[in-house]
Formats: sequence, C-alpha cells, structure tokens
Amino acid sequence: MVVHTDKDSLSSDLLPRRKQNKKIGFVPTMGALHRGHLSLVEKALKENDSVVVSIYVNPTQFDNKEDLRKYPRLLDNDKELLQQVSGDILLYVPGNEDIYGEKVASKHFKYDGLEHQMEGAQRKGHFDGVGTILSILFEIVMPNKAYFGEKDFQQLQIVRKLVELQQIPVEIVGCPIVREKNGLAMSSRNKRLSEKEFEEAAFIFKTLQKVKRKFSATSIKKINEFVKEQFLQNEYLKLEYFEIANEQTLVPAKHKMKANNYRAFIAVHCGNVRLIDNVPLN
Repeated sequence: MVVHTDKDSLSSDLLPRRKQNKKIGFVPTMGALHRGHLSLVEKALKENDSVVVSIYVNPTQFDNKEDLRKYPRLLDNDKELLQQVSGDILLYVPGNEDIYGEKVASKHFKYDGLEHQMEGAQRKGHFDGVGTILSILFEIVMPNKAYFGEKDFQQLQIVRKLVELQQIPVEIVGCPIVREKNGLAMSSRNKRLSEKEFEEAAFIFKTLQKVKRKFSATSIKKINEFVKEQFLQNEYLKLEYFEIANEQTLVPAKHKMKANNYRAFIAVHCGNVRLIDNVPLN
C-alpha cells in the first residue's frame, strides 16, 4: 500500500493511470475505520482499476470544537485494516495545509434546500464543510466513481446534488449500512461508547424496525408520537430528532403519498456520543 501525504505526490501517482484510461475509485473517510468503511473499499476495488482512500478529519464540518477534539484518530490501525483488504490501495493522508493552504475555512453551498433539513438544521455550517472538502478532494483525485455509505443518507443526497450542480464528472455510489451484531449502525463514534452504552444503543435500530413495521398501517403523526414516547421511557438515550422524510427532497412528511419513497431518520445522544441512523420505509 502506497501512502501519500501531499496532493502533488498523489497526483503524480495517478497521472500515468489516467493516461492508460484506468478507472479510479475513491473512498473519502475521516479515519477510525470500521467494517462499514471497508465494505466501501471492497466495492470500489471490484469496480475500478485503482482505488484511493483518503483519511482526513475535516475541521470545517464540525460545528462543535469538542466533538472535533474527541474524534478518534487511529491512523496506524487504519493502515493495518486497509492492508488486510488489499496492498494495492493508494492512501492519501493530508494535513490541513495540503488541503486548505494557509486558511482553514469553508465555502458556502446551496443544495436546493437539502441542507436545511435534519442534520443541517441541527449542525450549523456542517454541509458547507462537507461540500468544501469534497470539492477539493474530487479535484485532487479526479475519480470515476466515489463511494459513500447510506448511514449518512442526507450527506449522500447532498453529495449527489453537489456533483450535479457543480457538474463534477464523478459517479456517486451509495452503499448499504453495515451494522454491528446488535443492530447499531457502524460508526467511528461507536468507539467512544462504553460497553454499557454500546449495548443500550441497540435500542435505536430496534425502534426503527418497529417504525418500519408500523409504517403501512399507521399515520406519520402517530408514529412520531410513538418514537418520542419510546425514548422518553429510556433512561440511557436522549432523542434529538426523529423524522419521516421524502428520500429525494428530505422534507419531513406529514402525510403519505403513494408516489413517494420515504425514509425514517433519527439522531440520538448516548452519553456524550451523538449517533445517527436511518431505514427505508417503502
């Protein structure tokens, strides 16, 4: 596995591959890799001639400085995990200066309203940071395909919109959520959970499964009330938001329309760790 710490070195490695019309896959990450990340890498390896994985904890997408400080950084372990998947991966591990230059700052993006829902409403400036870093990384890597997990479904839809609006020539590939044995969606943040918190966090997916079973025969209003009541009764978990939203617009729904596809979205605090999840409903 070749490790690049600057964009010029990475570009020099990728240039001859492009000249040979090799397909390049890209998996952008913030490290603290887990089975979910590795599933994206494995899919990218199957569909491309070369695969770039980036590890960069992007400061501009954190609205909470403490969250940024506590974000797990496990580079040696990440390298080992990637090496177990394939020795042919190109790993890009830049510093702030290589990405942003002298000033670390995000640009402002509009995503046709997708940015105002759920995570965007709760985390000011988050999707500006996401758009900024991905615009930079896409320009550096110039991939044919880029791979994102559906756990961050809102982010996935926003990345698709970013590529559409900026006419970036890359295909965005969404990949299914990978879960722990107890159903908890795999996340780098799970490493911050205590053993007890990890066990209790399984309640999130169990609740979403109940929502999915109720969806066809129960009104959205009653489902919303049901979820709030479930979490009020749970002493370990605090509900931040629950929404049933249109998959395309991400606008929370009040009533079901036959022509639309819906997804349930949730954000929950387990101790000091914020967890998100979602499931398709139809």
